[in-house]
Amino acid sequence: MAYKDLLLTLTTYPEPTSASALDQAVGFAAVMGAQLSAIACEAKFKTPGSILGDSLLDIPALAAEQTRRSAANADALLASFKDLAKKCGVSHQEIRERCFPSDIPRVLTEHARLRDLTIVPVPGGEFWDGAYAEAIIFGSGRPALVVSDAAKAIHFAPNTVIVAWDFSRPAARAVADAIPILKKAEKVYVVMVTHEKAIDIATGADLLKHLRIHGIDAKLDTVEAAGRSIGDSLEAYADSRNADLLVMGAYGHSRVRDFVLGGATKSMICDPPPLPIFLSH
Repeated sequence: MAYKDLLLTLTTYPEPTSASALDQAVGFAAVMGAQLSAIACEAKFKTPGSILGDSLLDIPALAAEQTRRSAANADALLASFKDLAKKCGVSHQEIRERCFPSDIPRVLTEHARLRDLTIVPVPGGEFWDGAYAEAIIFGSGRPALVVSDAAKAIHFAPNTVIVAWDFSRPAARAVADAIPILKKAEKVYVVMVTHEKAIDIATGADLLKHLRIHGIDAKLDTVEAAGRSIGDSLEAYADSRNADLLVMGAYGHSRVRDFVLGGATKSMICDPPPLPIFLSH
């Protein structure tokens, strides 16, 4: 299937989503020929009563100020998104929600369930813990495109796409969900990281046959972990190919969530490499 209905999540607090992330999201929608809806959650803050706290810090006033700051960021982000989408000829919609910060992951996930794919900008920094991205990836039932503020390209172009493969269920799900992107790519490389865990190399060749049926001419590579984590191995390989996108599966446990391929961990959300990452669970 083709992507026709995309969602972009915008962060309004404590720092707003960057202009470069907006550019990448709108550029992706343009390449895919899809409608893009941007959602900004205006954060509202509770003000627990405390005579001592109010006398020292005026907590209600601080909470009101942070709420206004989030609202102002939402205004600016949605206006910038609207202007950029019009400029690029992308069909678009603006969505605004108002909720407590603790409810934002749930609200975003519920919107993501009704879209083909959700684009999640990752600002990084000490205040970003990846909660929004994790909630969408593991709770929406739809794929996600994680975009870093440090991305090397402002406008998305799927010229070279890397597919991380280990014959696991999440990896298979990611490949299936990424077919519309892989069809548009000029070069597709299936990469298998060896000597990190048991892996059947023959399944890589089988995947190439499957992709050819979809009209995708991919090449197979193997990379030795050589003491590195899976995440580091994939990032180094993607850099060596000057890749525009990394496709990989994600898996989660009841209490601990990590990314597929063993060593590719939660840090891929909190501090992703400078290229978009397509994730599916």
